[in-house]
Formats: sequence, C-alpha cells, structure tokens
Amino acid sequence: ITNMAAAPHASNIFAPYRALGYCCNHVPLSLFARGDSILVATAIGRTHHVYNCNKLHLIYVGDQEPSDITSLVIDKKRVFTAAGNTIRAWKKGKCVGVYEGHTQPITNMMVFADHLISVDEEDNVFIWAIQTREVYGQLQFDPKSFHVLCLMHPSTYLNKVLFGSKQGQLQLWNLHTSKLIYAFKGWNSPVLALEQSTVIDVVAIGLENGSCLLHNLKMDETLMKFHQEWGPVTAVSFRLDGIATMATASTVGEIAIWDLDRRCLATIIQNAHEGAVAGLQFIPSQPLLLTSGPDNAIKMWIFDQSDGSGRLLKSRSGHGAPPTKVRFCTKGGQGILSSGLDHTLRIFTTVKDSSAVELSQGSVVREARLKGVRAADLKLPTVVDFAVENTRADDWDSIVTCHAGRDSNRAHTWHLHKRCIGKHSLMSKYVDQGARPVCCCITSCGNFTILGTSTGHIEMFNMQSGLHRGVFGKGRAHDKTIRGLAVDGLNDRVFSGSADSTVKTWSFRDKTCLGTISLESPVAVMCLHRESSLLAVATDDFTVLLIDTDTQRIVRIFKGHSSRITDLAFSSDSHWLISSSIDCSIRTWDLPSGRLIDVFLVESPATSVHLSPVGEYLVTTHIDNIGIYLWSNMTLYGPVPLKPVTLTHSPLKVGLPSTKLTEIQESGDAAAPRDEGDEGPSDGDGGVTVGGNQLESGLLTLSNLPKSHWASLPRLELIKERNKPKEPPKVPKAAPFFLPTKPGLNLQFVPTEEIPPSKVGGSKILKLDSTALSSEFQKCLMECHSKGSYESLMDLMKKMSPSKIDAEIHSLSPLVGGSVVMVIYMMEFLLDRLQTRRDFELVQSYMSVVLKVHSNLIMETQSLVDLAREILKEQNECWGDLQKDLNSSACLLNYFKSTST
Repeated sequence: ITNMAAAPHASNIFAPYRALGYCCNHVPLSLFARGDSILVATAIGRTHHVYNCNKLHLIYVGDQEPSDITSLVIDKKRVFTAAGNTIRAWKKGKCVGVYEGHTQPITNMMVFADHLISVDEEDNVFIWAIQTREVYGQLQFDPKSFHVLCLMHPSTYLNKVLFGSKQGQLQLWNLHTSKLIYAFKGWNSPVLALEQSTVIDVVAIGLENGSCLLHNLKMDETLMKFHQEWGPVTAVSFRLDGIATMATASTVGEIAIWDLDRRCLATIIQNAHEGAVAGLQFIPSQPLLLTSGPDNAIKMWIFDQSDGSGRLLKSRSGHGAPPTKVRFCTKGGQGILSSGLDHTLRIFTTVKDSSAVELSQGSVVREARLKGVRAADLKLPTVVDFAVENTRADDWDSIVTCHAGRDSNRAHTWHLHKRCIGKHSLMSKYVDQGARPVCCCITSCGNFTILGTSTGHIEMFNMQSGLHRGVFGKGRAHDKTIRGLAVDGLNDRVFSGSADSTVKTWSFRDKTCLGTISLESPVAVMCLHRESSLLAVATDDFTVLLIDTDTQRIVRIFKGHSSRITDLAFSSDSHWLISSSIDCSIRTWDLPSGRLIDVFLVESPATSVHLSPVGEYLVTTHIDNIGIYLWSNMTLYGPVPLKPVTLTHSPLKVGLPSTKLTEIQESGDAAAPRDEGDEGPSDGDGGVTVGGNQLESGLLTLSNLPKSHWASLPRLELIKERNKPKEPPKVPKAAPFFLPTKPGLNLQFVPTEEIPPSKVGGSKILKLDSTALSSEFQKCLMECHSKGSYESLMDLMKKMSPSKIDAEIHSLSPLVGGSVVMVIYMMEFLLDRLQTRRDFELVQSYMSVVLKVHSNLIMETQSLVDLAREILKEQNECWGDLQKDLNSSACLLNYFKSTST
C-alpha cells in the first residue's frame, strides 16, 4: 500500500477513502496471547494490521511508514515495526515511540523482557530499553563468518539469546555482559528458523536443506532429526496444548506435522498457501495453528481429526495477484466483484471488509490432494472479462466470465448469491475455427448472455439453461476480434466494437445488422449507459468517443490521454464519464458541456474503474497492486467547484488509499482488548471515548457515546428488577454468626467484657448522618456552580457508569443525606447543557432520571418549579428546531417518492 500523502486539491471530485483486500504479505506474522484474546500482527506494505484471532477481525491499523515494513513483533502492550533503519512502537494504531540508531535496513527483531533486540543487514545487533528508547547494549558480527538470519531466547536462560547464521552455526550470547557463552559448530546449511520447544534446553532448528533438528543446548546434542523433501524450513512451531507435535513450513506452501513421540511424519497440509508459508504459530492451549504467506491469506487450522490431521477452520484473504477488472455487483453499491491474475473471482463489500469471499470453483483443493498437484493448477484460467446482472440472481446464474490460456474456449457461469461456480460452460459453435470468448455482456432481464469471440463471432446463450440461442450476422459479425459488447435496457439492440475499427448495431431478435459506424482506430474499450442510450468507445489512438445510439452519430470526442485507455465508467445520471489510462491518469469528463472537469495522477496505472450505482464511491484496481481501492465522491458532501480543466493544466499525483480509516470499526467485530497499562476505565466499566465536537454554536450536537451508556439509564430500575435472582440468598448453615477476633496471626476471640457497650445489642442499621459526606460528584457539582461552568461535571459523568450516575442522582435528595440546594444545582446544570446544545442525548437521559426521582421535591419548592419552567422552555426550543427540520425532510422525501412512481 502506498502513502496516502497527496498534493492539496489534486482532485476536486475524488478523495482517497480506503483500500480493501489486504491481509498480509511475506513478512512473518507475530502472535501474542493477551488474556482471553489472541492478537496477531501482520505487515501490509508500509503499514500493519492487528487482528483478533477469535474471528480474525481487524481491530487496529497502523499509520503509514516512509518505507515498507521488513520485520515486526508484538508484545503485551505494543507492536514494533522495522521500516528501513528505523523502529517504531505502535499502540492501538498510533505511533508511541521511535528507535533510531541503525545505519542499515533492519532484518530481524525480538522482544526480550523489557528490551527489544534488532539486527540489521550488516549484522549490527542493538539492544534497546523499551521504556527509555535508549541503546542498552550492542553486538557486532562479521558477515563473512557469521551472518545472522534468525534469533531466539531459550526458555529459562537468563539474559541469553541464541543467534542462527547463514553459515549454519549457532552462537549463544549473554546480552548483559556482551560475552559469547558458547559456539555451536553447525550443520553446513543456513539456519532459517529457531523455536523454543516445550522442553527446557531443547530448541528446534530449521535449515535451508529441508532438515529440522531438535537440539539440546545444554548438552550440545541433537536429539531428533526430521527432513522435509519439499524445500527449506521457513518456520517452526510446537503445539502448546499438551500434544507432542511440531509443525514446519516450506517455500512451496506445504506444512508438515511431525509426531514427536513416534519421531515420524504424522500428516501433511497440502496447498496451505500459494507459494511460501511465511509465518506459522500454534495458539497457546488450543489445537489451532495460524499461518500466513505472501499470497495475502491468513489461515487458521484446527487439529480435531481422528488421525491427528488438520483442517481449515477459518481464513481471511484477498487477491494473491493484481486484480484485472472490478465492478459493483449490488443495487445499493455495497458489493464489489473483482477478478484477478490469481485465477480467482472475489466479492468484497464496502461495509465490512471481513465479509470478503472467494467464489468457489468446486472441490479444487481435494482434487489437488488426490492428484498430487497444486490447487492453482486445477483452477480456471485467468479471467479476462466478466459481466454481472443481479436481476435474476436469486433464480439462476447471474455472472459470466471469459478466460485466457488453458480451457479458454469456454465461458463459465457463476451464481452470485451462492458464491460458487454455476452449472453451465458455454462453448462457441465455431470452436473448430479457433473461436474463444474474449468479451461478454448480460441483458438487463438476466435471461441471456452475449459472447464475443477472438475470431469476430457474436453468439447468444440462455443463462438459465445454458443453451445456444443464436448467432449475430451471417458467419462473422466482425473481421477481427471483438473488444466490446453491450445490450440496451429493452433487449432491442446489441452493440459491438471490434479491432477492425467498426462499431455495429444489431437487432436483438433478428440478429441482423442495423448500422455500422467506421472509426479511425480499433476499438479498445466500450461502455453503455442504458438509460440515456449513450455509448462510450475508447480507441487505440487514445481517444474517447461518445455515440448517441438512437441517432447513430458521434456526439462527443474527448482527447487528452497519452497512452492506452484501460477502462471507462459512466455516472448513474450520465453526466460524467470517467476514463483511466496507462499514462497513470484518471479523467472525469462532463458530457453536457463536453469538457474535462477533473484529472489526477496515481502512482500506478489503473486497470479498471467503476462508479457505484448511487455515486458514492469510485472503485479502482492498479498494476502491481493486489488491493481494491475506494475513492469518495466529494460532491455528495458539499459544494465542489467543477470548472473546466485548461490545456495547460498539470495534473497532480494522489497517493493510493490506505487500509486505515479515522476509526476502524467493522460491524460485528469484537471489541478490541484493553491493554494492561491503559489508563482510565474500559468500555466494560463505563469508560468511553468522548467525542462530539460542536461544529458551530447553536447546533444540536450528540456526544458520540455508545447507546448503552445513556439508553438504559431511564430504565435502570426495570433492568435491575428483571435481573433480580428468583430465590433470596441463603444463610450458610456452618456459620450462623461471626465472633469478633483480635488482630494478629493467631486466631484469638475477643472476650465479651472487651467489646464496647455501644456495640453490644446495638442497632446494625447504618445511620445516614455517618455517610453524609459529599461524594466526588457532589463536590464537582458545587465547584462548577461556583465557577459558572459545568464542563468538568459533564466530563466526569461521561466516565461514570449508568448505575453510578443513577446512585448519585438519588443521593441529591434531602431524604438520603442531600439537600434542596444540590437539586437546584443539578437543575441548573441541565439548563446550562440545553442552552449550549451539546451532548443532547445525554442531557435527555439525565433529565428524565432527575425529574423521575425528585418530582415531589420539585413540585413543593418554588425555586425548583421556576427552574423546571425554564428547562421546559429551552427544551421546546431545542426540539422544535429539530422537529421542523425532520418534518421538512420527510415532506421532501415523500414528494420525491411520489414523483418517481
């Protein structure tokens, strides 16, 4: 992911919003158990993600770094990332510390108690004090004799760290004294992985030659030796739930599971990842294995089979190779369908990134295991074009794809709602002439699909039955390959563009040609806006033509691109046409005026663009980027000047969107775990994140607090009554009463004569006079009244739980130790908050409790009656303005509905 930093006002219309589909890369994952939550950190280019392993939900996203992350590690409070020669400490996605001192890029890191150990490319080892960010110690290795590749801390070895080298040797160092303790002779193969076993003194050593050794450090003796035939051991991990099992990863995506009791290979997880397995960690006390790889996938495996083998429990993934085409596939614009060079078809959502799913191609993984081949070899070839229409998506297949390479003479259908490949495989009648589908479209009714072939034929198939329904023209429709197809909304006309520099109109029923428009250059891309009958055609001379299909005339010509145009997209109202090109520019053309109104450059050329049906987002894909990028349409949020762009205008570059938003909140995600060192209460005990800054005085502003903080307050008594236990607590039989004892280690009862007379036979009921001291809430209320400002009281109440607020409001009554003056102060506080128009929903909740609890006192006290009248007047003014705006909006909405029908 690239940096979001962009030149100001680079685009007047579109602003970077977020990137979808990123999970991990080649940097190994880092795992840490924090209470009941297991957190895993992964690197994503210049940023990092932190997931909760319970459901693999994204909880934190780090800010962008100047360069790509090369190593990361997570501990109980922070995530440490190394980018270039700088280390940064992150807490909840925010940078809280920078460690500078290396002169070369950092390759490895490890958290060692209160210290952080880092190694750079020149084998300089720095030991950092985490709290002070100072260099505690430093080691220097000679790269020619001992080039450090990995490191680990042997359990119970105080201040000791074990280093593995490219030369195959190991060295044990005492970091406190900076002395070499012992040098292991090695195994003449680079050491790629080191892992502490479940037995003290025994570590696992993964070698480049495929061997994995269990070595006793204390005795310098190899206890076991295993060998995997599919390449180097990239990672090692041990089960931590009492089962003697070890897992080793490889560079070809295979994971070997070894039985340490029987000293043999137990099972193999084949095709665990496409390519190398970068990270591999068993989750403590559970039969779960977490893996990651450069295929942009995080997978969790569970070992619950009778033979000890593992199966995939859950995963989170995106495209493993750059996507080639992207389209919004739902009417509301929340679903995004994309195809990629990784032979997959995926659906993403703009609402919840964790809902992304790959459309199933059948039991590919199982067949690959039976045949002993890679799963990618059995998947369908790369998709070169697809079309989607969700009109009949509930009834039958609604997606059709064309492919390149092996088995490219067939088009395949897919079921959108079932998220799987469909029943039909569509083959051209002219396959013996070398015809293969290269482009496609689906009618607006969802009943038919039209395929264009590489030989110039155009054929129609039924989506429900898969039957051939006709050929357009007599023989070939065009002399060269078809490059674009479209059908109007009434199934009346079909439009085709070809490399023979012609655009033809065909009768949908008769399959005859109704007209031909000759162009000066071959057609590259076509796009039809069905409602306005406008057809946009991009040609190989970098020109965009706008054709009125009713009159068969070219009505607009747009020039400005300096390289091949990759895609076109209309806005829903047909006012804009957006084009992308290999020249890294994305241009927006205003169709009524025929002018260019916006242009900006991106760091990587866009391969596909599309606008959501409601115009909220522009989605793009880019060369050498595996993400799906969303751009916000700023014209929906405020006035944007759309002036024509002059010929002398130099477009500015915009960084691609990042995966980070201002606040990451996925619907349904578990709450982020709380750090042990965090100050203030957590969400569970009433603590909240206070927001809701007032944009302008007089505007009603909410507090941004969770609904549970204020909605339950007026109904707190009902909730307590509902949660009351059915049976009263029973008195223990063994201890009917308690005798007073003397303080000390030895148990001694206090004689009756030593008990003060006041406590013998006296009442055990607590008197109110003894508890009449002012609480923190009452003290703050009095201070705010004397100052005339109630901000500190509001901040205090925001941090209090609903139960505590209810108790404090009850304590203001004179019957329980309060006073009429305290109730007056509370009423003045409510009046002040209503006048400022801030924290509106909180004030309503507090006011309902105050009026309910102190209603009798208010009616009996004239000063409180006067205050209640002022509050009522202010309340009517606040709600009256809001009610007027709501009624106006409702009227306009009803009017728009009636005119549209």
